[in-house]
Amino acid sequence: MIGDIAESKQCQLKDPMDLFHSGQVVKICAPMVRYSKLAFRTLVRKYSCDLCYTPMIVAADFVRSAKARDSEFTTNKVGDHPLIVQFAAKEAQVLCDAARIVCPFADGIDLNCGCPQRWAMAEGYGACLINKPELIRDMVRHVRNQIDNPRFSVSIKIRIHEDLKRTVDLCQKAEATGVSWITVHGRSVEERHQPVHYDAIKIIKQSMSIPIVANGDIKTLKDAESVHHLTGADGVMVARGLLANPAMFAGYEETPLKCIQDWVDIALEHGTPFTCFHHHLMYMMERITSKQEKKVFNVLSSTSAVLDYLNDHYGV
Repeated sequence: MIGDIAESKQCQLKDPMDLFHSGQVVKICAPMVRYSKLAFRTLVRKYSCDLCYTPMIVAADFVRSAKARDSEFTTNKVGDHPLIVQFAAKEAQVLCDAARIVCPFADGIDLNCGCPQRWAMAEGYGACLINKPELIRDMVRHVRNQIDNPRFSVSIKIRIHEDLKRTVDLCQKAEATGVSWITVHGRSVEERHQPVHYDAIKIIKQSMSIPIVANGDIKTLKDAESVHHLTGADGVMVARGLLANPAMFAGYEETPLKCIQDWVDIALEHGTPFTCFHHHLMYMMERITSKQEKKVFNVLSSTSAVLDYLNDHYGV
């Protein structure tokens, strides 16, 4: 999973709150199922990403199973910081136990209170928690009381209610409990592709004294700057925009060939499984390839075929 526990003292842990006190907008890679793993985090950090999240991990499985820990969480001692591990949880002690396991290797945890997928809601995880502020409070309090490191952050990621007063109330209660910052995806649980309510994020930001991160439909650096100005948010979190262009935060309009080369090098070095390696390239090359090229590239079925294609067509 994460190397020998005895070596963990050498991890170069950082205080994520230092980023929010820097006076700059904090640029964040979102938790993405299958995608925001170590190799991809390593890539986006090369291109001005300040803070990375792991994919969401179900805390109960993580605590119970060494196999789950090995497959779900990988990091390294030097470059993968600051790092936030995102957990799905519904019991305070389980979240706390999971936080304790990752504490030597990560800079904070985030409680997922925003995932709208049916399975998560049915299990009592994700976005259904925005209707349970007392449970969120208990979970945050437990972690705060049982993790000794005061620099270890505890954050939450939420969606908004139809009645925004409820969201503001939830955020204020979370702040009072000791949450480090709150990421707000500016849609309700029912909304999928509707426009993001940046006005709601602005109201939440104005009601709070801890940092607020804006999330939703940010696809370019210009979008990030615009959302910052619209909302006053202290940070911006990006998911699909970074998949399509991992160099986005460095100001590139589309994925530069250098970034594709970097991905190939990093993925091979990390032993990234072929499907993941290939999928990332499909996302990255979406805007720079023709329909005909996509047809050919997307059905390649081995690493060597992909490397030959990139070499022949792009000199990568």
